[in-house]
Amino acid sequence: MRHGVKINHLGRKTPHRKALMRNMAIALIEHKRITTTLAKAKALRVFVEPLLTKAKKDDMNNRRVVFSYLQNKEAIKELFDIISSKIADRPGGYTRIIKLERRLGDAADMALIELVDFNEIYNTTTTVGEEKKKTRRGRVKKAGTTPVAAAPEVATPVAEETVATPEAESTTDVVAEATPETPVADTNASTEESAEPQA
Repeated sequence: MRHGVKINHLGRKTPHRKALMRNMAIALIEHKRITTTLAKAKALRVFVEPLLTKAKKDDMNNRRVVFSYLQNKEAIKELFDIISSKIADRPGGYTRIIKLERRLGDAADMALIELVDFNEIYNTTTTVGEEKKKTRRGRVKKAGTTPVAAAPEVATPVAEETVATPEAESTTDVVAEATPETPVADTNASTEESAEPQA
């Protein structure tokens, strides 16, 4: 029985487990996210988060302590130069574990472990793009609905119209019939009659 055992041995002897945690921590620091089994991801989180906390204060002692765990100069440089500046304001919880589908070979529970501050999709503090300006627009009319009463249109004088369209001609006829003076229609008729004898 494993009553009160707080460490997951992962089926390995102590030196093998330490080497596994070291290699996975280096990979996480270099690539910012890795895919592994859920049990290894949970064990890696316990291993790497204290190292990330030590990296927030850059001095010789912390570099030596972290190097005793990782034993990789490139990972130490990446951790203390780039990652420490990103996680400086975060009080803890530097990693995120996202469960994935089971592995096909042995149906093991898989997970993706990543550094929280290096994921731009879930990071809500940074704005990806400019927020679009909201505009007020009317509703779109659907077919079969009753039309909404439109605002009254201002009637423009006929003389100001310059483009002759069929719609414009019909409005001029309506205006001509509405006015008591009808010489406009007579002049049109007289020009048509004068045009016929010449032909």
